[in-house]
Amino acid sequence: MLFAVSLLLLCTGISASADLQCTIIPGKLTQIDAGAGEVYGVNNNDDIFRWVNNDWQNIPGKLTHVSAGPAGVWGVNRANVIFKIQDNEWMSVSGLLKQVDSGGDKFLGGVNAEDSIFCLKQSCTVSRSSAVAWTPLDGGLKYYSCGPVGCWGVNKPNNIFFRHNVNPTACQGTQWQQVEGNLVMIEVGTDGSVYGVNSAGNVFRRDGISAKTPTGTSWTQLDLCATFKHVTYDSGYLWLLSPTGDIYRCADNK
Repeated sequence: MLFAVSLLLLCTGISASADLQCTIIPGKLTQIDAGAGEVYGVNNNDDIFRWVNNDWQNIPGKLTHVSAGPAGVWGVNRANVIFKIQDNEWMSVSGLLKQVDSGGDKFLGGVNAEDSIFCLKQSCTVSRSSAVAWTPLDGGLKYYSCGPVGCWGVNKPNNIFFRHNVNPTACQGTQWQQVEGNLVMIEVGTDGSVYGVNSAGNVFRRDGISAKTPTGTSWTQLDLCATFKHVTYDSGYLWLLSPTGDIYRCADNK
């Protein structure tokens, strides 16, 4: 079994709300996703891993992006073919996406190679059929992530957007609202927490999110004394990837 190494990333900057107790997790990943109590990731060889009993368990198959959440475990491969775990095996479904997110209330979101946005309503995600009907959304995003109070995304110029009135039966929602700031990627946790990374590798948390204020009130930069390319959050822990693929797990005392 692999053993983690603990360290405390401390800084004195005014942007952080609290110091973060972080652990370096053995291994290298290119993408990671935490949701609904599970953590999955992929490496630069497209191998798939699941965090089980404080160790990485290799999952058969090849993916470039994987997502775990209330909608199940989904992923896409290098050819943008979409897969979901059905009866403990990967099953391909219709459509092509480069990034997929299963953090919604059993509905799915994702974007394709042209940054077109799509969603899959709950009745399709729970179906055992491989033939599914994707609903297109207006606009264009390079990264899209959903949670219990709405969906967030970033476009090619790194502008941030929120999709209002998204629900399991009407996953396309009603309208976009631009939110201040610039991020290269953004992730919504199962509890609705929102985190993102900017082009400089700084990590941000969106504060003030509620059912009445789904877009929140402000961004807090986490004082990590390091730069990162990817962040995801679930069950009180941030999972982060450094530019070289090193894996960090941090307890966020928000």
